[in-house]
Order: sequence, then C-alpha cells, then structure tokens
Amino acid sequence: MGLCQVVMGDIRQSLLPRDVLSAAKELLYHLDIYICNLVQSGRQPPQVDSKTLELVEEFILHSPKDRNTPARRMSALQELQLLEIMCSCFQEQSRDTVRQLMFSALFSLQGNQADESRMGLLGKLVSMAIAVGRVPILECAATWLQRTHRVYCVRLAQVLVDDYCSMVPGSVPTLQNIHSASPRFCCQFITAVTTLYDLTSEELTPPLELLQMIVSWIQDDPRLVLITFLNTPLSGSQPISSLDVTPLGGLVRWCVKAPLAYRRDKKPALTNGSTESELEVGPLFSTLHLSVLQVFMLLPNILNEKGLFGRLALLQMESLASLTSDLSRLLDQADKHTHTSSTDTHTVSQLALDRLAQALQVAMANGALLCSREDLRAICSRLPHNNLLQLVLSGPVMYYNNIHTPPLAFSPHAAHSPIASHPTHPAHTPHTPLASHPSSHPQYPAQPFMTGIPFPFRPSH
Repeated sequence: MGLCQVVMGDIRQSLLPRDVLSAAKELLYHLDIYICNLVQSGRQPPQVDSKTLELVEEFILHSPKDRNTPARRMSALQELQLLEIMCSCFQEQSRDTVRQLMFSALFSLQGNQADESRMGLLGKLVSMAIAVGRVPILECAATWLQRTHRVYCVRLAQVLVDDYCSMVPGSVPTLQNIHSASPRFCCQFITAVTTLYDLTSEELTPPLELLQMIVSWIQDDPRLVLITFLNTPLSGSQPISSLDVTPLGGLVRWCVKAPLAYRRDKKPALTNGSTESELEVGPLFSTLHLSVLQVFMLLPNILNEKGLFGRLALLQMESLASLTSDLSRLLDQADKHTHTSSTDTHTVSQLALDRLAQALQVAMANGALLCSREDLRAICSRLPHNNLLQLVLSGPVMYYNNIHTPPLAFSPHAAHSPIASHPTHPAHTPHTPLASHPSSHPQYPAQPFMTGIPFPFRPSH
C-alpha cells in the first residue's frame, strides 16, 4: 500500500481538524517524505498522483474540495509564516530532483480554479526568495518559467517588477543580486520581462531602474542571456506557447523600437526637441544594443561545438516580422507628430533602422538567424529607405558548412526533430521576384532591392 495510500486517505482526515497554518505545515512535511520515496522507487518519470495534488489545493492553496465546504482562509501573518516555512523546506532539502518535484506539485498549473491561488502564492514565495536569498527556490522558479505558458510567466515577472521597482523604494539592489545568486533564474527573468514590456504603449515600457539593471547584467556578462539555451537538452521539445529559449528576440525589439517608442505621446521638455526620458534611456539602449551584438558574436563557437551552426535559429523570423510591423507603425506615428521637427524625426527613425540592420546582419553572419535575403526583403518591404538596411538586404547569400543537413527548429512552437544524417532534398526551384509594396511612409522612398550595390563583408564560416 505504501505512503501514497496514506497521503490519499488517513492524512486528509488528520488535517481537517487542524488550523489552516498547522494543516499546511503538516502537509508540506508529508509531501516531502512522499516525493523522496517516489524518487527512491526509481519510477520513471516520477509523477505526483492526482489525490496528492488535490490535498495541496485544499490545505495549502485553500481551494475547497466541494461547493458545500467553506473555503479556509489565512490571515496575512499566517501566510507570511507559511512562506517562511516553505522557504526553509526547500532550503533544507538537499536533492534537486525532490525540490523540483515538490515545486511542480505546488505550482504547476492545472487549468482549474485553484490556479489563481497558485499564482498568488508563487509570486509571494519567489519575491521572498529574492529578498532572503533562497537559491533553491529561484532555481525551481527558473524551471517553472521554462515549462509554463508565457502568459503566466509574464504575470510572475510583473509581480516581481512591482515589488522591487515600484512598491518599495531602494529595493532594486536586492533584485539585482539574482544575477550572482541564480544566473538561470536571472536569464529567465530577462526573457519574461522583455516579453512583458514590448514597448507598444507607455504602460508597457520598462521602468528606468529595471532597464538599468538588465543593461548592467548583460554588459558585465553577455553569456548570461544564453544560459537557458546552454542548459536545455536539444532532444526534448519546448512546451507550446512557452517563453523563447533566449531573450535575444525581446532585447533586439527593445533596442530597435526604443528611439521611437520613447518619443511617442511625449511632449518635448528641452529646447533641442528631446525629452528627459530619451536623454536618460538613450545611452542605456546604445549600450544594450552593443551587448546584444556581442552575444550574437559568441554564437559561432557555441553552435559549432554542438554541431548546430547553420541549423538552429535562436532568432525567429516570426518575431522579426512582428518587429518590422511594429516599427512601421511607430514610424507612421512619428511622421504625424507635430511637436517634433522633421529633422529630429528623421534622426530617430534612421537610428531605429540602423539598429535593425545591424542586428539582422550580425545575427545572420553568426548563425542566430537562418533565412534568405529574399525573406528579409519581404518583411522589410514596407520600411522607409535606410542605407545600412539596403546593404544588408542586398548582401551575399549566407553559406554554412553543414548546409546539407536540415535546420533544427529550436522554437517554443515546434518540437525538436531527430537529426537525420543524410536527408534527401527536393529539387530547388528558383525564387520568383517579390512584388514591390507601396511605401507606407510617403516622405521616404520604399526599400527597394538594388542589385548593383557592392557588399564587401562576407562571413568566413
């Protein structure tokens, strides 16, 4: 019969008479023992049974077992005590497998009404773990962020940003410590934050303190943004709609959109037409853009070591198509603003386009972006003319040493396929010329494809 049967039967009866805090503490104790036994049994994969999950929902998340049972409630003090008990429980458990299973039993979303309680308790627990330096909880939270739908990952990120960048003045240095405490969690946090703050509105623009912190992290350690990728087995598949495996797409979006996004709906505060926020964040985004390019340049060695250069795209075309669409809208908005001069508008527009061109070229040259120049011309066709972007779009075809092997789609939206040794390919058909698109920016010419322009740079791969 074993402990599993005890958890499903006798333990519930013993928990019912207890007060809410005592019952939750007792259940955590038995859950730890149950999962230890589960791991020792050698069952693969170890999986917590549904009856145990129901106990978690009833006595820790306080979701009533049936409609006739009144919901149990904790006071704020009792909830704080429960969080401290949970922190100690994870800290004292030395086996990572047990910790991860326990965290999953507590916080993996089940698609029921208890999920709101899960998210509320999770946000408070991770926030406390950051405050008191509980690394095991941050490591478990990093795994949770890899496996959970991005909508909920963004919600967790929002709670942490509110706690450390908005509600409590002077608490940013505490959040900044996660870089050294748990680089895995830090990487996932950056990915979630860049997904949350997509610069589509003023509310979705990152707070200055958060931006400064992320820029300093990546400037000090560019490999930080690759940690999840480096530690993720390529044999498995990413859950559908999970976060990207790196924050590179989100960081490129920030750098490209920032010059225009920080001008949108803001009145000039200075005589030169710039706003105070632009002067604060301008150098930060310049530094971040350089750091992102440096990360791209680290990739050839990493991808070659794994045998994946030319086969694994860390920057997805879908993400870039969305970025160029957003950029086109921002350029339209900038054109219509009357409080900035046409010269200022042209300057920031060209800066955004320059950054896009640089990111595209460096990503392609270093194997982060796998696509043809024709693909790029298609997604950039509605953007106004920019000299650097023109060079990138009319540049040489990219060649990779292992171009005869199929691309491996490392994407949250596609499962990993086994790597075939000698695949067969259908006959190649020539590309048909793209129809030209009318420019959506009348004062700029459209982005044409000019075949006569020389392009001296050719990658050595």
